[in-house]
Amino acid sequence: MKGAVRYVKNQGSCAMAETVVSWIMLLSKLSRTEDESEMVTISGHQDVRINDEKCLLKALAHQPLRVAIDASAREFQFYSGDIFDGRCGVDLDHGVAAVGYGSSKGSDYIIVKNYWGPRWGEKIYIRVKRNSGKPEGLNQ
Repeated sequence: MKGAVRYVKNQGSCAMAETVVSWIMLLSKLSRTEDESEMVTISGHQDVRINDEKCLLKALAHQPLRVAIDASAREFQFYSGDIFDGRCGVDLDHGVAAVGYGSSKGSDYIIVKNYWGPRWGEKIYIRVKRNSGKPEGLNQ
């Protein structure tokens, strides 16, 4: 995913198609050009340390984050609601965007936007359990 960021920064801008935005709504601040519906530019980015949830939440408070996940687990592929606390693998093979965080019934979670269509998850979103202590998944 760093390659996608580097490409957009080198080109100066790119088309703002939903599939492109999913790759660049990362640890970057997006600034829109004159024709807001067509192009975006990246003004900067920052990396978040591995296994540092506090740092992840601090960055997430300012902008959406690009996140790589292992999407091969069946429970992830067929997620349909509630706070996800299933298996998180280490073979990062899918890019998503962390867009927020919250708490429900004493469980903390991170809100992640996936791009598998409106029928997946909670209308394209998944709430992933925070403070799980797992060294993989979003903490990787």
